[in-house]
Amino acid sequence: MQALNLPTYPFKIKEESGKHKIFDPVRRKYLILTPEEWVRQHFIQFLILEKGFPPGLFKIEGGVAHHQRKGRYDALVADRHGAPLMLIECKAPTVVITRETFYQIARYNTEMEVPYFAVTNGLQHYYLKLDMIAKKLNFLEDLPDYQYLA
Repeated sequence: MQALNLPTYPFKIKEESGKHKIFDPVRRKYLILTPEEWVRQHFIQFLILEKGFPPGLFKIEGGVAHHQRKGRYDALVADRHGAPLMLIECKAPTVVITRETFYQIARYNTEMEVPYFAVTNGLQHYYLKLDMIAKKLNFLEDLPDYQYLA
């Protein structure tokens, strides 16, 4: 797998039926190791180990409906009270993050009203905060530790 612009972590990887699988400690199961999953697992470990996000407050690959269309977010992190805190969108390293990527996460958020966002392809990382009054996304220079978000 491609090297990412994230710390490296000791992942459990195995081969099964000719396919590589990676252990997801949040869902507690092995998943097919795709480039997007590689990014997702690195980014989740980054949030847990470097930014202090509690592992039990992650929801991975949840569904969201928006105007008769269904979507699927990559990860959602809750605050200490269980309210949605941060929506995460992961792309494979070969996928360029474009304006459409931000529109995608904004569409998901019209139903959820999550205050923080992270968008990454493992090489580039974008952090955003929703101004609830102006209904505008503002880019953050860096992602604060969980204790300052929740």
